[in-house]
Amino acid sequence: MLGKMMDDDKLEDLKHFVHLCKNDPSILLKPSLSFFRNFLESLGARIPPSPVKSEKGEEEHLDELDEDIIESDVELDDTDTVEPDNDPPQQMGDSSSEVTDENRDAAQISKAKALDAISEGKLNEAINYLTEAILLNPSSAILYATRANVFVKLKKPNAAIRDADAALKVNPDSAKGYKVRGMARAMLGLWKEAASDLRLASMIDFDEEIAETLKKVEPNAHKIEEHCRKYRRLREEKRLRKIEHDRKRRQAEAKAAYEKSKKKEQQSEHEASDPDSASDSNEGKIVGIHSVSELETKLNAASAASRLAILYFTATWCGPCRFISPFYTSLPGKYPKVAFLKADIDEARDVASRWNVSSVPAFFFIKDGKEVDRVVGADKNSLEKKIAQYAG
Repeated sequence: MLGKMMDDDKLEDLKHFVHLCKNDPSILLKPSLSFFRNFLESLGARIPPSPVKSEKGEEEHLDELDEDIIESDVELDDTDTVEPDNDPPQQMGDSSSEVTDENRDAAQISKAKALDAISEGKLNEAINYLTEAILLNPSSAILYATRANVFVKLKKPNAAIRDADAALKVNPDSAKGYKVRGMARAMLGLWKEAASDLRLASMIDFDEEIAETLKKVEPNAHKIEEHCRKYRRLREEKRLRKIEHDRKRRQAEAKAAYEKSKKKEQQSEHEASDPDSASDSNEGKIVGIHSVSELETKLNAASAASRLAILYFTATWCGPCRFISPFYTSLPGKYPKVAFLKADIDEARDVASRWNVSSVPAFFFIKDGKEVDRVVGADKNSLEKKIAQYAG
């Protein structure tokens, strides 16, 4: 049938249109496609609501900013950086041990040997002597800082940082500890941290080497700090935009709910003031009754339209009701001008009490608000016979 109505070109156009709708459902919100949107909704489809627009009319893209700061966005001078060293941690002294004068003197001798080895360029030998000195006198911050400085010369920044940390633990005001750790961090490209350490070292005990190192470190540190400020600003802007987006969304939802409620209220008022309209809207279906006021509204509408109303009382536990209910359900199609009502006596007790219902199923025939007849029991023939009698 579809092949006869549409040629291959039109079918291809339809496929292309469906593909576009899948990629961008907002197409269906265009006024010119309202007929198609109504058709889809009648089949149970849910059309996504219109996206919130900014003041410029563009859709908010809340995910356009990265959550994390990406330092690779910044051009840095990393010519002096090295690959991190991953050697096992060097030996450290026992800070809880008591240092005797004899050990302190022996540590000084080892330190002197280390300084001689450094002057001769024998850096690994110097490390060994300094390790001996540290084990003899683990309470000396200068020994840790000196060994850290040798590790920097050996391009082993992680080892240097471990020793600098130990020196600063012993003496938090160790200028050499901050200086060497700053130099080691710079070797790893940790520019902000390096700048912080070197500035502290300079405040405690300034020297030319610190100043020279800062000249190399601070430009990179400033770039990263500016980069961080930029992303903090962008993240804050994103946070505020999200707050505004959520506010507008809640406002739109509240407005839609209010308009829906208002429309429903207006429709109810219209039905109450226009009985013919109310009756027409219920043609061909059975209306459930849940309260006396609801029943009176429906009966008044039927009376105003000079129509017969049938009030069917039933119950979920009633066997005869289950037998005749399908038949009753089929009657609105045959008698569209009759108002077919239905009430469950357990759910609408006030309605059943008002009509003195003593058994079910029971069918009350009502005209002009008054009972004109009734059928009690699941008698299909009697029911339809009386409908034909009073509906004419």
